[in-house]
Amino acid sequence: MKRLTLLGSTGSIGTQALEVVAGLPEQFELLGLTARSNAALLAEQAQTFGARAVAIENEARFEDLKTLLAATEIEVLGGRSGLLEIASRSDADLCLNGVVSGDGMALTMAALEAGVDVALANKESMVMAGEHIRQLMERHGASLFPVDSEHSAIWQCLVGERMDQVRRLVLTGSGGPFRTTPIEKLKDVTKAEALNHPNWDMGPKITIDSATMMNKGLEVIEARWLFDTGADKVDIIIHPQSIIHSMVEFVDGSVKAQLGVPDMKVPLQYALTYPDHVPTEWPRLDLVETGQLTFEAPDLEKFPCISLAYTALDKGGSAPAALNLANDITVQAFLDDRIRFIDISRLLETALENHPWLPAPDLDDLGQLGEWTDQFLDERIGAI
Repeated sequence: MKRLTLLGSTGSIGTQALEVVAGLPEQFELLGLTARSNAALLAEQAQTFGARAVAIENEARFEDLKTLLAATEIEVLGGRSGLLEIASRSDADLCLNGVVSGDGMALTMAALEAGVDVALANKESMVMAGEHIRQLMERHGASLFPVDSEHSAIWQCLVGERMDQVRRLVLTGSGGPFRTTPIEKLKDVTKAEALNHPNWDMGPKITIDSATMMNKGLEVIEARWLFDTGADKVDIIIHPQSIIHSMVEFVDGSVKAQLGVPDMKVPLQYALTYPDHVPTEWPRLDLVETGQLTFEAPDLEKFPCISLAYTALDKGGSAPAALNLANDITVQAFLDDRIRFIDISRLLETALENHPWLPAPDLDDLGQLGEWTDQFLDERIGAI
């Protein structure tokens, strides 16, 4: 039985992961669950799955959570320190990090420092601190198992292969809700339209990243560190049906692709049960029913966030972290109706160009960069 901690259990990734766990009750023991603020759902999950400990980041909900679990023996922790405590517990075999945004980076690092393998759904960890995280993996003998469907697909295609025989990694993307929207119409899109993804069921932040296609840009940076390859070996192709989740091209011209229905539970289960493919009752891919699979190049004029990500990766140093931090802030500002959809990429470009660049930022530097980005963008968002 695999001992599991699940960070962000009340979010989209977390709830789907618990569906996987529910379907394989003999395979997992839940040691800890965490959430940002949904005390009621966290308490329900903890009791349903027999978790030993829970942590809620929003300290204002800590007493609510304690009250909900007062009749149980479940340990209740609160605040950011509570999340870090759950993440760093070395008695776990695997820690699933489903926390959204840059807040998840420190949690990934805490688990790896404890020697615990991480099933990683928090792409921002690798975007902001990919080099640090690879060093932690080597130092503590822990591994990362990608959860994003694209990186899971590449991971599966690389099993048994040698990286020196890989010509390129090809990340596929649906193109999001605005793939066919004329560029001049983007200034008028609404939040509801941006949140209406055609294929995937995801949380609001990730869904907006898909609409701007920043998700693809961040995935390029993540792939560079996950698979220890250069940015020049990571390409993006638009595949509206979301059936081919990504591909690997080898130096001899052969290409391997991983296919499946667009359901996050499939890559989630593989990360949780690796190295096994465990039988499930999920819907199966029927290629005859699917019919045509189509592909197109990304429109870099309509979706400038892709180019911004390549620019940040090429510049290196603190640039990817600055881009990621700025994206967290601007996406939230759009969700809060403070800026327009097209303002997101414009603000990101400004933050990337103006941030105090460092060639090799440490974690303290990243913390200071976060403070700078908050202040810099707050002023500009307020002026819009």
